Amino acid sequence: MSIDGGPTGRLAGRVVLVTGAARGIGAHTARLAAARGARLSLVGLEPDRLAALATELGPGHAWFTADVTDQAALARAVDGTVAALGGIDAVVANAGVANRGTIAVGDVEALAHTVQVNLVGVMRTAAATVPALIDRGGYLLIVSSAAAFAALPGMAAYCASKAGVEHFGTAIRLELAHRGVAVGTAHPSWVDTDLVREARADLPAFDTALAKLPWPMRRTTTVAECAEAFVRAIERRSRRVYVPRAVGAVQAVRSLLVSPLADRLVGRTARVTVPLIEEQARALGRGFGVSTPQVRP
Repeated sequence: MSIDGGPTGRLAGRVVLVTGAARGIGAHTARLAAARGARLSLVGLEPDRLAALATELGPGHAWFTADVTDQAALARAVDGTVAALGGIDAVVANAGVANRGTIAVGDVEALAHTVQVNLVGVMRTAAATVPALIDRGGYLLIVSSAAAFAALPGMAAYCASKAGVEHFGTAIRLELAHRGVAVGTAHPSWVDTDLVREARADLPAFDTALAKLPWPMRRTTTVAECAEAFVRAIERRSRRVYVPRAVGAVQAVRSLLVSPLADRLVGRTARVTVPLIEEQARALGRGFGVSTPQVRP
């Protein structure tokens, strides 16, 4: 603590913009960063939740309603953040969704929207915030997933989008290094959020399939543990973040996870679980979880 009782440390006085800040990982990351002295710009699609979180955090924070697939809305949020808080030191591009169903049984618009939010939304967030980050020599943390390392039946669009996020982050890390901006990619496995809980409740066969994955891919991490890893990454300007840390070992053997041997092993389970997932997705009658806000399809 400082003499006047205010927080000190690497985040004290820093401005951190978080997308998908209304709930889950985004909200908890905002809380923890604020507790360490950061000033938060909360960006998301649920104004009541954003306003409540800003009030909870106390004075010195701001919130903005913006869809990460809408460049103009993101620009307004960034301009508003700079006007209200003076600049941006770090960005957590966290907003994401997960559709229901397979390529054979499901809404193709929901598949496409998953990629639009998870991958294109990250690209748009980066483009909107990079000028402000260059001004401060800041840090961009973009949220990929452990799903970038392995293909999971029933999650084709999600896996594709998160693999794209990983490679996008790797490329722009090289593009921005000479401008003083550091870029990290985060790779959580399953985190106890509304998104994961609803997917398991909506598709019991999917939940069964997850339980059969090898450790640590079947482990569910608390939101608090994930937020702690994200805030630590901001403080350290980390290149990679694994949640839990053992996911890093999965990344190291990723070539095995997409090998013919893996196809045979996963395929044995998929022959049983995929028809069940498709049956349950068809009966569900919607492309996303009930808490996913303002989904366009």
